[in-house]
Amino acid sequence: MRPTTRIAAGLLAAWAVHDLEEVLTMRRSAAGILPNLPAWVPIPEELRREGLSQRQINLAVTLMGVAIATASAAGVRSGCRSPLFRGALLGFGVHGFTHIAMALAARRYVTGVATAPTVVIPFWLWARRELAKAGIRDDDRAAVLAALAFLPVVPGVHAAAHRLLRRRRA
Repeated sequence: MRPTTRIAAGLLAAWAVHDLEEVLTMRRSAAGILPNLPAWVPIPEELRREGLSQRQINLAVTLMGVAIATASAAGVRSGCRSPLFRGALLGFGVHGFTHIAMALAARRYVTGVATAPTVVIPFWLWARRELAKAGIRDDDRAAVLAALAFLPVVPGVHAAAHRLLRRRRA
C-alpha cells in the first residue's frame, strides 16, 4: 500500500474513531449545551428544548461520513494531492482544537474532546509530516478554501438530519 493511500484511508479511519465517541456521547453533551446557547443562535426551538435525538445524531454522523469518505477517496485517487482531500485533512485537524476549546469554555466534558487530543490531532500532525516529505501541503490556498467550504457541512448535516427525520414523523 502506498504511503499516500495509508494517509487518505487513515483520515476516514481517524474520523470513524472520533465520530464513534460523538455517536456515544453527543446526545447527553448537547442536552447540557443547547438550552444554554444564546437566543441569537439559529437552532429550532424544539432542539433547544428537547436536544438531539439519537436517530438525528446517527443520521448526521452518517451524512458527514459520506463527505469524509468522498474526501478520502479523492485522496486515494490523487495521491493526497486533491484539494478536497487536503482541505478535509486540514479541517479535521483544526476541528480537534475546537473540541478542546469548547470543553475549556464549558469547563466540562463535551462530545469529541476525548478523541480530539488522542486521535484527531495526532493523526493530523502525523499525516501532515508524512505528506510534507512528499512535498504535499494542506495549508496552501486551495486546501484552505476547501477546508473553509467544509465549515457549513457540519451544521448542514445536522439540519438535514433534523429536517429528514421531522418530515418522516409528519
